[in-house]
Amino acid sequence: MNERNRRRSDNRPSRERKGNDRPQNNDRNAPRERPVRTGGSRPESRDNRNFARRDPDRSDRPERRNDRRPQLDRDRDRDSRREGPRDREPRSSNVLYGLLPVIEALRAGSRRVDRVLIADGSQEKRISEVIELCRSASIAWNRVPRDSFSKYVEPGANTQGVIAFAASGEYTDVDEILDNIGDDALLLLLDGVEDPRNLGAILRVAECAAVDGVVIPERRAVGLTDTVAKSSAGAIEYVKVARASNLNRLIDDLKARNIWVVGSSLDASIDHTGWDWTRPSALVLGGEGSGLHRLVAENCDVLVKIPMYGKIDSLNVSVAAGVILFEARRQRKG
Repeated sequence: MNERNRRRSDNRPSRERKGNDRPQNNDRNAPRERPVRTGGSRPESRDNRNFARRDPDRSDRPERRNDRRPQLDRDRDRDSRREGPRDREPRSSNVLYGLLPVIEALRAGSRRVDRVLIADGSQEKRISEVIELCRSASIAWNRVPRDSFSKYVEPGANTQGVIAFAASGEYTDVDEILDNIGDDALLLLLDGVEDPRNLGAILRVAECAAVDGVVIPERRAVGLTDTVAKSSAGAIEYVKVARASNLNRLIDDLKARNIWVVGSSLDASIDHTGWDWTRPSALVLGGEGSGLHRLVAENCDVLVKIPMYGKIDSLNVSVAAGVILFEARRQRKG
């Protein structure tokens, strides 16, 4: 190369290296420099790439937590959320509420009372009587917020500031009632009363009339519930109540014991005052609306009626029970 060409190559400007061009390095064992990122997002790791591969239609769904607890614990938590708070006790027929039902249950002692709850701020005069009865019988009682009563009774129930937890109302055996009656027996048979308030009112009438026992059917009739106990105003603690599988068979048994079976019916030709109630008798009352069943009415010795003087042709079954039973007591007293 001559001198002229050498000067021309020295004066030629060098080419600038671009950012993506790598320097020539003949040594293959030398470490390579990693390119420097001047902007953009962070390189994706394996985990990030896995999440990025999810279905785009599911991108708006919340990420599911990895619950590694045992399956039994998860099932228990799910059931507890479904059932509600753990401290919420189920409403049952063992709960008595109201001053009279609770006081009479404590006085009678016919069934066990486990504890009594009294609402804070209760000013009823007979609350002190409840407390004294609890103390005399060594029954636990506590004052609690009134709002807590909603755990045990239906909304709107008139508790009068007191609730008692007692054993279930017990039925008496029919034979036990029949074996303990005398020559002046007075029984009450109910043919399909379904309203618990009516049954409670009838039990109250029966107790006040000193009936020897009340018999209800096992099927298609209301039993001894908390509403019945409340409506009876404590009479359920004193009246003997039995259940019969077949009222017609029971009526035949009563006839064999020389007990007159008297049914109440609108179709009767005799007024209730025209029957001689001084004889041993069993009064049979029908259910609401339908009255006595046909076979029951045919099996009675006699049918009587209460005369009506207004435009309504019948009385409530609990009112009819009071009218007839107290007529029987009036005749026996006189």
